[in-house]
Parts: sequence; structure tokens; C-alpha cells
Amino acid sequence: MTLALETIGLEKHFGGLRVTNELSLKIKAGARHALIGPNGAGKTTVINLLTGVLTPDAGRILLQGHDITNMPVHRRVLRGLSRTFQINQLYADLTPLETIGLAVSERLGHGGDWWRRMGTRADINGEIADTLARFHLLEVMNEPTGTLPYGKQRLLEIAVAIATKPKVLLLDEPAAGVPESERHDILAAVANLPRDVTVLLIEHDMDLVFAFADRISVLVTGAMLVEGAPDEVARDPRVKAVYLGEGADV
Repeated sequence: MTLALETIGLEKHFGGLRVTNELSLKIKAGARHALIGPNGAGKTTVINLLTGVLTPDAGRILLQGHDITNMPVHRRVLRGLSRTFQINQLYADLTPLETIGLAVSERLGHGGDWWRRMGTRADINGEIADTLARFHLLEVMNEPTGTLPYGKQRLLEIAVAIATKPKVLLLDEPAAGVPESERHDILAAVANLPRDVTVLLIEHDMDLVFAFADRISVLVTGAMLVEGAPDEVARDPRVKAVYLGEGADV
């Protein structure tokens, strides 16, 4: 089994509170893996540890077999680890065309003069157009991002992550806050992500989780409760007790 991402005995404490508790997680290459759990289970802390926003107090993180535990955020991105956020981290004054152009140019080492490269490099222009088309953003590509419907902003954030050409993509609640009328595009975008990209999804929407994931890990108080195929997790009495049976928010 080839692993794209692995944690070994991962721990994180905030004062006397242990938020991540000896977590060992294995994500297979090419997987569609979901991480779920009640509010306060530590899911976003895990994402922040994986991406380098937080430093673990113990344990290791491996990306394609390479230890990245102490690697800074930008180097993890260069190694192929990208993420989206619960709340958009976009430039409100840039258009989708400019935003994707900046992401592509930065990946190619031309971030300092990205605006010029967009006008002179056919390969960059072609990649920008393909990315905008894939995420249904062509019709709004020249509008300021801050004026776009929230669903389009979420699509743009996923598009930016894909523009970095990740090997592993961490999706932190991509459908959060998206109106029901705009959710279809989010669901379709997540479902149609390139198969050569390994995806770890954190999401409250169980319809999205069970439609997307081929494997699910359930986190409770920072520790792994159960892991398995979606149908196994749905039937597990421990999951029903902690989440499904009690109606807790995941």
C-alpha cells in the first residue's frame, strides 16, 4: 500500500488540554478520505498540524514517505500539500482570472511579475483558462472576487488549491456556508477533482461525505474512534452512539 500522507502518534496540547491524542492516520495514494467527528473533536487542529500552521508536541508527519514534521508551510506547498479553509482566504479586489493567474505564476516561480507573465506566456494563459472552465468560473472571471456569490468564492478557493498542482489536497469544509441553491456546483467540483490528487476531506455535511469518500476516519476528543469504508462506519455502534444516534453535529 502506497501512502500519500501519514501521521504517527501525533499529539498537540493547548495548556493542559490535549487536542490531538496519539493520532495515527494513514491516507492511501489516490484516496478520497474523509475525517469526521463532533464539534471540538480536533479536526481543524489536525489540518493545521498537517499543513504546518501548528507544530506538534509529539509524533511525526510523513508526506509521500518524507518527514515534514518540522517543515514550514511554504515548503510543504512546494512538496505538493495544499489546503482550503473553512473561511475563504481570497483577495477580494482581484478577479478570478487574476487570482488563478497569480497561483499558477507563483507555482512556476514567476510570482513577482505574474501580471506580465499572464499576458506573454501561452502555457500559463492556457492553464488559467482550463482551470477557470473546470470550476465554472469563466462567466465571472473578470468580476472582483468580493462581489461574487459565496458558492463561486468557494469554487475559486478550490481552483486556487488545484492550480498549485498538489499531490495531496486538504479540503476543510468546502460546502460550509454555501446556500442550498449553490451547493450542487460545490458537490460536483469536489466529485470531479483529478484522480491523481489524494484528497482528505473535513466536512459537516454527511451527504457530501458519504457520496465522496471511499474511507472515513471518525475523530473524538483528538483520538481515532473508528476507521473504515463508509458503509462500515455508518453501521458502527460507536459512531451511532457518539454522532448519529445522539444527533451531534459532525
